[in-house]
Amino acid sequence: MPAESGSLVVRDCRFVWGARTYLMGIINVTPDSFSGDGLYPDLQAVRARARAFEEAGADLIDVGGESTRPGHEPVAEDEEMRRVIPALAAIREVTRLPLSVDTFKPAVARAALAAGADILNCVWGAVPGIVAVAAETRAPVILMHNRTQAVYAGDCVGEIIAWLESAAQDAIAAGIAPSRIILDPGIGFGKTADHNVQVVRRLRECKERLRYPLLLGVSRKSFLGAITGLPVGERTFATAAAVTLCIAQGADIVRVHDVAALRAVVDVADAVCRVGAAHAPPRAGWPAPAPG
Repeated sequence: MPAESGSLVVRDCRFVWGARTYLMGIINVTPDSFSGDGLYPDLQAVRARARAFEEAGADLIDVGGESTRPGHEPVAEDEEMRRVIPALAAIREVTRLPLSVDTFKPAVARAALAAGADILNCVWGAVPGIVAVAAETRAPVILMHNRTQAVYAGDCVGEIIAWLESAAQDAIAAGIAPSRIILDPGIGFGKTADHNVQVVRRLRECKERLRYPLLLGVSRKSFLGAITGLPVGERTFATAAAVTLCIAQGADIVRVHDVAALRAVVDVADAVCRVGAAHAPPRAGWPAPAPG
């Protein structure tokens, strides 16, 4: 059965779904990130950003070594490892926050877990090799909706929901516990700007029908540029608006570039949408030891 409620323990942190929205910071170790924030090969800068994210209140960090922007150059497995593995080891030196690795290559996933990653984040859903590694290591997985062309036969949101449900079932069949599955509708992947708007607009429907924790990555995405006319580096306020709308409809994790700026946004949205009082759920001491 889908994990519509409950919690997930990662490293020494407990994520309690529905209690608060968790803030994931992005560290790109690529030379061609769409957002212009790639840090490869500067490990000192990687450490500094990880420390800054933790100090600003990030709950977890996502590390990627291959740009997935439209028109990106594919990266060979060995090159992705050269980027990601040293970065993960460097980050692990300075923070105990849970780390996810953004990859769809099984060998990279396995090496990343050995280097200090905790979660596998796959932009192509339940890739057989990725879910096999996750099942073997008991690593949680983030399965994202994606497709090569932004073409849908009918209702795009309905098709995305069906695709994600199928991906979750494939992961379960491979041996992954439902409680260790997180789903991502894939904002900006195989979708037009209008498709992305519809996903955000109907996120509550996605949440109710899928009943898994949902991660949303709206940060600096091109649909925000289509709406505002702003370049990538000037979309922080647009990102804040989209993050707030996602939280209002039940997003469990929001993946962002600007952790310091978005921490307050998440706190206010949580206070209104989840707490119902003028304070956010306590995060002092986070990450906290998991009970038991």
